[in-house]
Amino acid sequence: MTRPSRLARYGFADNGDRAADLLGPTGLRLWDVESHAPTGTDAAELIHSLSRAADPNLALRQLHRLVDAAGRAADRGNGRKVTGPAGEISPNEATEAVIGALYRDHGLRRRLVAVLGASSALGDHLVANPDDWQVLATGKTGLPPNAEGHLEVEDELTVPVLRRQYRIALLRIVAADLTGGRGLEPTMAALSRLADETLGAAYGIAVAGLPAGVTEPRLAVVAMGKCGGNELNYVSDVDVIFVAATDEDLSAGTTVAARLIEICGQVAWPVDAALRPEGSRGPLVRTLASHQAYYRKWARTWEFQALLKARPAAGDEALAQEWLADLAPLIWHAAERPEAVADVRDMRRKIIDNVPANQLDREIKKGPGGLRDIEFAVQLLQLVHGRIDETLRSGGTLPALRALVAGGYVGRQDGETLLRGYRFLRGVEHRLQLQNLKRTHTVPDDPAAVRWLAAALGYTALPGRDAVEAFRSDWVGHAAQVRRLHVKLLYQPLLEAVARVPSEALRMTAESAGKRLEILGFADPTGAVRHLQALTGGVTRTAAIQRTLLPMLLQEFADAPEPDRGLLNYRHVSDKLGSTPWYLRLLRDGGPVARRLARVLSLSRYATDLLTRDPEALRLLAEDAELVPRSRESLIDGFAAAAERHADDPVKAITAVRALRRRELFRLACADILSRAGSLAPAQPLDVNALGIALSDVTDATLNAALQVARRSRTAPAGLRFAIIGMGRLGGYEMSYPSDADVLFVYDAPEGAPERETSAAAHAIAEELRRVLTAPAPDPPLGIDADLRPEGRQGPLVRSLAAYQQYYARWSKVWEAQALLRARFVSGDDSLGREFEALADTMRYPDGGLTRDQVVEIRRIKARVETERMPRGADPNTHTKLGRGGLADVEWAVQLMQLRHAYALPDLRKTRTIEALVAETEGGLVDRADAAAMTEGWTLAAQVRNALTLVRGRPTDQLPRHGVELAGTVQLLGGGDPGEFVDRYLRLTRRSRAAMERVMDS
Repeated sequence: MTRPSRLARYGFADNGDRAADLLGPTGLRLWDVESHAPTGTDAAELIHSLSRAADPNLALRQLHRLVDAAGRAADRGNGRKVTGPAGEISPNEATEAVIGALYRDHGLRRRLVAVLGASSALGDHLVANPDDWQVLATGKTGLPPNAEGHLEVEDELTVPVLRRQYRIALLRIVAADLTGGRGLEPTMAALSRLADETLGAAYGIAVAGLPAGVTEPRLAVVAMGKCGGNELNYVSDVDVIFVAATDEDLSAGTTVAARLIEICGQVAWPVDAALRPEGSRGPLVRTLASHQAYYRKWARTWEFQALLKARPAAGDEALAQEWLADLAPLIWHAAERPEAVADVRDMRRKIIDNVPANQLDREIKKGPGGLRDIEFAVQLLQLVHGRIDETLRSGGTLPALRALVAGGYVGRQDGETLLRGYRFLRGVEHRLQLQNLKRTHTVPDDPAAVRWLAAALGYTALPGRDAVEAFRSDWVGHAAQVRRLHVKLLYQPLLEAVARVPSEALRMTAESAGKRLEILGFADPTGAVRHLQALTGGVTRTAAIQRTLLPMLLQEFADAPEPDRGLLNYRHVSDKLGSTPWYLRLLRDGGPVARRLARVLSLSRYATDLLTRDPEALRLLAEDAELVPRSRESLIDGFAAAAERHADDPVKAITAVRALRRRELFRLACADILSRAGSLAPAQPLDVNALGIALSDVTDATLNAALQVARRSRTAPAGLRFAIIGMGRLGGYEMSYPSDADVLFVYDAPEGAPERETSAAAHAIAEELRRVLTAPAPDPPLGIDADLRPEGRQGPLVRSLAAYQQYYARWSKVWEAQALLRARFVSGDDSLGREFEALADTMRYPDGGLTRDQVVEIRRIKARVETERMPRGADPNTHTKLGRGGLADVEWAVQLMQLRHAYALPDLRKTRTIEALVAETEGGLVDRADAAAMTEGWTLAAQVRNALTLVRGRPTDQLPRHGVELAGTVQLLGGGDPGEFVDRYLRLTRRSRAAMERVMDS
């Protein structure tokens, strides 16, 4: 057996090659190269201790560096020498002193090796200060060194002295933590105590540095955040608020506060005063009276939530206590403030939005199932119930959670599960931060780093189970439980109260349930309580299942702009399907169905209306395959077959066709609503282009089946050819939810048939088709718009192909040629449809393009449309269809290029706007930057137009500047700040408008 493989058994990497050098005769002299064994019993124990470190190689390298540094320090003649029990010592003695101490003091060995193997940053400190290792030695009494977080400053207090003493105190805390000398809570308390004493020492240095003659101010330093809650991390900003007694203290107080921040940044960690009134925009120091005025007039609910953790830390403690006593009544009535709803929801949204997407599943603080879930749930319960129960008024998360359990607000088992989850997650956070003493909350994705983390947390390999696998298993388990209980803590007690279900573990009343609903964003908590009572009351199986489902559903509703609407819609659906055996079973056991349903009901009136008319369509949410648009061929065949099944009854036939259309609209609306819903999204998300094609395909199938019904119900000469030509958005495969079907009707009389009779029959068919598709019914109507026909509304509804030819040859205007750019055959007689398309080609792709006068005419009409067709009171900056840089702007620019150049460039002969724009760009007609700007503007306007219809339930083209409809639209389109979304819309459409103008003027 070779030397490296023997050392590899101890856990050293690289098969022990590097370890052999560091341990051998030229290194620490712990390994005999001849016998391939430790040099003695003490050496074997030390090597064994190194092998048990979180990173054995790191521990060995750090120890080698430390011993080397101790020798070099002793070798510097006039420099600082390493000291031992008998005073200054030589280099060899210094080396032997370190190793000898590790041999003799088993406690020192455990502590020092644990630190060296877990923290490269603290290892660097020990190398830079080669006698500081002695602070980890066991005391004369046999007890480990004090690790309570106290500073031991005996010399004159300066910033360098404070920095070193802070590191020494931190070193002791870390050693005790790593060797099991204390649990999580004592460690957090010690770190918070060390922060307090560091703040106090920095305060003293800052006051001593005031200019001569300046009186020491009355200034309080109030700890906030984790420090205030006595649950500080190893590496975290220390949140504070500075309070001066009077105006006379402001100038000197600000000087002291600024110097304190500077000192602490040099010594330990950044001091963050951003939780002060007005945040970083407000003054660093305010008087007591100024704080009182701000919190009474201007503070938002999250600021009172932050004050739950406030406590005196340094400076004038009496002043801090006076400040806290004055604010306490405001804190415990914050939940009753009118703006509490919006504030809490904003805070919840920001917690989620601030996590980068690529870190979401590794973020142990803000991610799902992370520390924020526990803290948010506990603090919300404190705000709601702490008004009348003073036992809940604790700053720390764990003490507050225990008080909630003791008070019956949280079940004992749930409380214990959250306690374990909190300890686990904070333990992971501490080990992550220890390695480099850097602020982080993200589990690494590098396999080697994860192995180190598992080892640092005490995981070891067992038969059949890898240490990393064990860590990941525990992590996933704790995160899932935390997320589940986060939901349960916020919502389950509501149901227990409103349904009056006996429970020894909960004592929430209906009144407090209403208060919590209000905090969670329900505008009508009384009405919400009634809905919950109706859904969960009684002892039936249905009520029991609803009590299981509703906590999760309420969370989804509360995250929407209008929580009340989501709950009301859910009750309506449940009232219709509650007695159906499969309904609740599907919600309970159908994977994402329940959460998908909650998102649909809470964000879209349009989809909700469709579902309430056809509740069984809920099954579509169960499978991703059901949220994929059906092909045009399958739609046409399916709709035609439905009409054919009722060939002898036109009413039933068209009812079946419209019901199928309703189902397909619901399918597409759900796919659209869920496509940006993270884990709820279908496997094939739906973008606005695919949606336009799918809606057009559904319309094609509807028109085709309705034409069959109309022809069967109206007498016509044998051999009459009849076709429907799609125009506008239908022709361009760009339909949106509110789009009517723009069409032209064309017929061709059979040879020898009387023209008047044939024309009348064709008109009767067209009129019947319009009637059956727009008649009042439970299903949404399909508007039929034939206004693009020759002579518009004044012209006949239906013309023969010959009449179209005659009109276009003699009377057609340039705008009609423009309208024909999107003409395509939709349904009816295929040969007639193709003949009409050929006729349209002669008009829309004129030889030689447009004359100069025709170009001027198009520009004139465009300007007229902007001024005359814009609805009264509409904002042209945010009108998606006719507004600046919106749909019409881009379409007119693209169509002008087609009219001018498609005769010579066949690739431009497209009915779809973006496809035509791409062809124009590739043909060198449109600058690529302009094409990109117009594509962005058109796409965003189309997305917004669809989303507005989904949210409102009825058509609109106007993007609002504020309100719940804007918030819902933004949430459907991926979330974020509504104001920022409007700014982005204005920015993109402004660029689109400028690009359109350049194209139109080219």
